[in-house]
Amino acid sequence: MIGLVVVSHSRQLAEGVAELAGQMAPSVTIVPSGGDGHGGLGTDYVAVGEAIERADSGSGVVVLFDLGSAKMVADMAAEEARGSVLVVDAPLVEGAVAAAVRAQGRAGLAEVAAAASSAGAVAAAPAASGDAVRTEVELTNEVGLHARPAALVVRALDSLEASVVVRFGDRSADARSVLALMGLGAPGGALVLVEASGADAAEAVRRVEELAARRFEE
Repeated sequence: MIGLVVVSHSRQLAEGVAELAGQMAPSVTIVPSGGDGHGGLGTDYVAVGEAIERADSGSGVVVLFDLGSAKMVADMAAEEARGSVLVVDAPLVEGAVAAAVRAQGRAGLAEVAAAASSAGAVAAAPAASGDAVRTEVELTNEVGLHARPAALVVRALDSLEASVVVRFGDRSADARSVLALMGLGAPGGALVLVEASGADAAEAVRRVEELAARRFEE
């Protein structure tokens, strides 16, 4: 499984982003590396290298960073690493979340890196075809499609051949994007429309219904 390293000038910021992403992807190793190593703001080349080593299970590591000088340090550490390491220029929080969810689905190094780098882009939800499978689903958990339930939906659909759209009010979201699902603002108790098309459309809808029936494991 691909590991992640979060590099920030602030130790607290790196740890917070790693904690948040880890809530979405509990099986992924996410290692924070923040601060200058002496309690101040900055980055530490040695610490970043050690973080990469801890995050690498043999499949590779994606490194995300916050500011320009952190990229320089991350690039240097990546060049010295023994395994495969990609340093990705992406929004730190959004990129870490997207990459973690993709890694949880056992995607490869390039796919996880691509998920991170595209996290800041606003993607249009795919249009459902005329023969799409549709159903209304009640969000049975207390807080609706917030971060963790959205991640569960994305992970449930990862292996399926289906385009899935979730609609709430006049908004629609690609169900394979954690950030897009969160952007719907669908609260607990809301009814959302799930539309799926493709070879696994019926299974995709069934999996979303099943998650709702389990209150998204909350």
